[in-house]
Amino acid sequence: MGVHGLTTYVEGNRHFLQDVKFRDSALVIDGCSLYFRLYFNHGLDQQHGGDYDAFAHLLTQFLSALASCNIQPYVVLDGGMDPSDKKFSTLRQRLQSKIKEADSISHGRNGSVLPILTRDVFTQVLIQRGVPVVQCPAEADWEIACLAHQWNCPVLTNDSDFYIFDLPGGYLPIRFFQWTNLNGKASHRYISARCYTTSSLCHRFGGMNQELLPLFAVLTGNDYGTPKDAETLLAQLDVCALVRGGGRGKGRAPSSRIEGLLFWLSSFRSPVEALEEVNRLMGETGSRGNRGQGGLSSQLWAGMQEYHITPQSSLACWFSGGKAVPGGQTSTFTQLPECLSQAAAQGRLAPLIVDALVMRRVLLIPQVENSKLPSSHCGARAIRQAIYGILLQRGPDNVTQGRSKSIQQLKGPKGAVQTQDVRIQESISQSMRGWRGRGGRGGGGRGQGSVLPTQQGVNVGFSIEEAAGVAVVQAQGSSVPMCVEEYDRLDMNLKKNQVEAHLLKYPLCMDTLSQAPAAARLGVLLEVLGVKESALAPAPLHLRLVVAVTGFWLCEVVPAPSQLQLQALVLGMVYGELSWNNQPGATHYQHDVPQLNWAAERTVLAGLDRQRVRAGERRGLDVGAAHSFSQWQACLWSALCLNQLLLLPLPEPHLSWLFSGTLVHGLLRYLKGGRAAESLLTGGSLSGHLYSSLLDAVRSCSSKAHPSSSAAGRGRRGRGRGRGRRGRGGGRRGVAGGGRGTEEINNRFALLMSEDEFDDD
Repeated sequence: MGVHGLTTYVEGNRHFLQDVKFRDSALVIDGCSLYFRLYFNHGLDQQHGGDYDAFAHLLTQFLSALASCNIQPYVVLDGGMDPSDKKFSTLRQRLQSKIKEADSISHGRNGSVLPILTRDVFTQVLIQRGVPVVQCPAEADWEIACLAHQWNCPVLTNDSDFYIFDLPGGYLPIRFFQWTNLNGKASHRYISARCYTTSSLCHRFGGMNQELLPLFAVLTGNDYGTPKDAETLLAQLDVCALVRGGGRGKGRAPSSRIEGLLFWLSSFRSPVEALEEVNRLMGETGSRGNRGQGGLSSQLWAGMQEYHITPQSSLACWFSGGKAVPGGQTSTFTQLPECLSQAAAQGRLAPLIVDALVMRRVLLIPQVENSKLPSSHCGARAIRQAIYGILLQRGPDNVTQGRSKSIQQLKGPKGAVQTQDVRIQESISQSMRGWRGRGGRGGGGRGQGSVLPTQQGVNVGFSIEEAAGVAVVQAQGSSVPMCVEEYDRLDMNLKKNQVEAHLLKYPLCMDTLSQAPAAARLGVLLEVLGVKESALAPAPLHLRLVVAVTGFWLCEVVPAPSQLQLQALVLGMVYGELSWNNQPGATHYQHDVPQLNWAAERTVLAGLDRQRVRAGERRGLDVGAAHSFSQWQACLWSALCLNQLLLLPLPEPHLSWLFSGTLVHGLLRYLKGGRAAESLLTGGSLSGHLYSSLLDAVRSCSSKAHPSSSAAGRGRRGRGRGRGRRGRGGGRRGVAGGGRGTEEINNRFALLMSEDEFDDD
């Protein structure tokens, strides 16, 4: 949320904020505000895809500063979209804005786009450091306010709605929270900050009733919008003229519309009295305040309830060790099985999963990429389709229940109530035999397969037969496939696509996930990524998901990644592993490497780090490389969601050490200069061994030499020439290493023969 223009007004009036020496206290932190401000306020990279290692280091420093001042943080994260859809218009506008800003950044101009894995890195670091954290079902502002009110402690955020909530402990704007410059002696350190309370604002306006502030917020406009007749009311008020004639402003003319409205409201003793005046001005009649009649005053009253704080917070119980998920019985988390609802509340389940289940809608995060090409998320569509299939397919018990109650009421766009048949067919064809995941993606790499045009409502460019038996989740008794709305970039615009949910060979559904064997869940994950478990064996356990995703990336995305891009990416992973093991107190890397010399490895680490793109360099961005690496991040982001949904059959990688955009782009530049990747690893037995192991594992994962059955081969041929181009570019050109010329020629020849087969179709 956020009240339009209020932050500028308050921060421009110094007397609203009181200087404090903050220490020895609990602190409720708006997690989303914190990671945005930490990233943007400290000049971290946006153009090259993000520097997650630098962000994690910054977050660790922040948490250490709190600990030095005996401040106990409690971090609260936003979850999925509000089921009421009140804020959906605002979310769409923000996405559209970010698409334009990402394009601006790609051309070296200004903009602010948060790298796609920042939230995941943030949550991982908090969990690793044992910081109490909770993820709310939807927007967290109200839950944060209720918790801080119950605990009588301040809130750290950057959200102007907290100028409206009446919090006895106050609101600490992140902008004035000077955590990088601690003061005081060692045992009495404190952080200089500024604290706001509603009483300071109301005192300025003759001691106005604090209960009038929510009415002020709704009239001014927040992220939930402004009632359509509010502008008519404000025009009638002419608040500047009204203030000069009375109220508690003592005749002093307001300096802004915000100040004028506050002066006007200060002339009323209560919100009811103010709403009665609204009725009079708007010519509305009815009961006191007219709150039940649907007029402007009733709309204002409804909007005011967003700021009503309850005395007991569900988060207080959660942070005290309770098992009840935030939001109680009305929470969207209750639509998840217990294993997933607990993971969601712990911040271990991506909001995308809740949005896809509850809203049948997901918003895909814009990245810095080539805006003339399809969105970087297109190449990962097959992964998300598998997520949707697991979520929307129901177990036998739920299907039976659905016969008696098959119509679910859902809030559609702009708040309109829509009905959707949510019964899923009981028996789905098992013609999935032999489908390897990648073999059943249609045009996934191009972003065309299994997408329904939103206007026609028909399936264009995809059929069950062409997909070699890929099952599509359908509503019971209906031929219309179950779909999820995806909002993604098309050129420079935000576009809605209806994306089909796909059922996998193993009929895993959300309701029975916790009963499914770990081997079955791992099989589903590897099926979607098109990888055999044996291919992952050379990679360390915590990097196997990344290796599988990288193999998927090589085979699926268009344009196909180059060999040098792959090598730069793997070198970046090696750098991350060395950095992770070089941390104070780290348990050193355990691997069968003879004569391990950490001094030599640190020399390699320093040499890799020297290749970074440095701030201020005048070189332009390699937009082609940026697009390719954004596609890799999009694949990883979707795969992380799938892995979480499947209850982590593979361990999550250490994201903060996995990818650093300035490093990977710098390494690519080094390799494009004609120098070998191995020249950067000289003397490092561990780094050299890790590099070759990861590269070999990725090659194995991306190889087309071992389809699981002839059906998979038929499925690939049935999809036409696009698949052949992806196979050649992703599976061979992208993974061929130095010194393998004959093998590469033979492989390319075999693929050219396959292309001829496609042409004959």
